[in-house]
Amino acid sequence: MKLSAITPLAGILVAGAAVLSAQPPDMAMPVSYTEAISGDVRELLELTGSVESLSSSVVAASISGVVVELRARDGQAVRRGAVLARLRPDTFELQLRSAEGQLAEAEARLKLAEGRRDRAQGLWDERVISRQELDDALTEVEAGAGRVAQLRADVARFRDELDRTVIRAPFDGAVVREHTAVGEWVSAGDPVVELVDVGDLEVTLEVPESFYGGLLVGADAEVSIAALPDLRIRGKVRSVVPRADPQARTFPVKVAIPNEEKRVGVGMLARVKLPIGTAAPGILVPKDALVTDGKRRFIFVIDDEDHVQPVDVTTGRGQGVWIAVEGDVAAGTRVVTQGNERLRPGARVDPKLKEFARP
Repeated sequence: MKLSAITPLAGILVAGAAVLSAQPPDMAMPVSYTEAISGDVRELLELTGSVESLSSSVVAASISGVVVELRARDGQAVRRGAVLARLRPDTFELQLRSAEGQLAEAEARLKLAEGRRDRAQGLWDERVISRQELDDALTEVEAGAGRVAQLRADVARFRDELDRTVIRAPFDGAVVREHTAVGEWVSAGDPVVELVDVGDLEVTLEVPESFYGGLLVGADAEVSIAALPDLRIRGKVRSVVPRADPQARTFPVKVAIPNEEKRVGVGMLARVKLPIGTAAPGILVPKDALVTDGKRRFIFVIDDEDHVQPVDVTTGRGQGVWIAVEGDVAAGTRVVTQGNERLRPGARVDPKLKEFARP
């Protein structure tokens, strides 16, 4: 019984060994490849920073009064010129009407004085009245004109104060904090709401002084947001502040980022890949192509007959998933990016193209 059970299994093992021995020694191994490319290479410095608003303001009351309306609420988006709050206008309206009435009276008196002056001038020319009488008429006109000018200034001031009972947004943005409520008294200078512009943001970075000489205003930078892992933003270096922190020896750098969809919020943590120095031409291969053996670094290249050979390389600056290499590699060379860990020199492969987004 035992022999009959063993005999079929032994037959299967012998048959399997025969199949393995029949396999060709140069059977093509499946691999993925990517073509090496030429491009400008820059050193990328990765730093973290906080998202800030280019325009941020605590909007304050410019006159004193009681809040009768607070339109802007926390989180609300507003356009420039939109009404944020209103103060009680009654006192300013009364002052304005009073000043306008006084102005109308003064203008009427001035018109009468100008008529008397004109008649006095004619009588003086005919030597009917004295010089003193003419001077009195001229003085009355000057006094009336001064009174009119003063009241016109009062009217303009009261109109301005009445306008300032309506507090408006100084720019497009979003309300992030309310500082008052309906019924509260606010004095001139007291905060009403805090407003930030979320459409034009920037990331503030602290760059070590050793990289200061390579910072370029206007250079593109890749920005990722920790809270939004699916979002990649192309920013731009807006400014480099030429004064270092005396303790940390770092220079502030501002990287502008667009935010058309309003997904990014002020205060979010951002990681920025900042280009350093000027670009230099080089050959780039995907980082997946690199194979390390002790101190040796090499890549497998595929020849026209689909055989692979290792090529020693020296690595340089990284560009995302790509890295610059120096060695016997030219643009267009097929380099193995998947399956290279089991290859041997001269092995025949079955290559399939694997594309990477260009840097």
